[in-house]
Amino acid sequence: DPRGIYTCETGDKKRASLQVHYRMCQNCIEVDAPTISGIVVADVVATIFLAVAVYCITGQDKGRLSRASDRQNLIANEQLYQ
Repeated sequence: DPRGIYTCETGDKKRASLQVHYRMCQNCIEVDAPTISGIVVADVVATIFLAVAVYCITGQDKGRLSRASDRQNLIANEQLYQ
């Protein structure tokens, strides 16, 4: 625990004191540059994979033929509205 009062003495018996206060983090995790870059690369790869998956899934609906129930029944031109 580096908290406390530190004293510096010079050769001619002069003193200087410094009081140090800081909070220690109990649940902190040290993250270095390779870890951060790995997280970023994994996020980009996951995003690209998800985008390709969504594109492939939604692209399959283009070839679907319309069903008879999807069609609208139109009235022939000869018939008169009442």
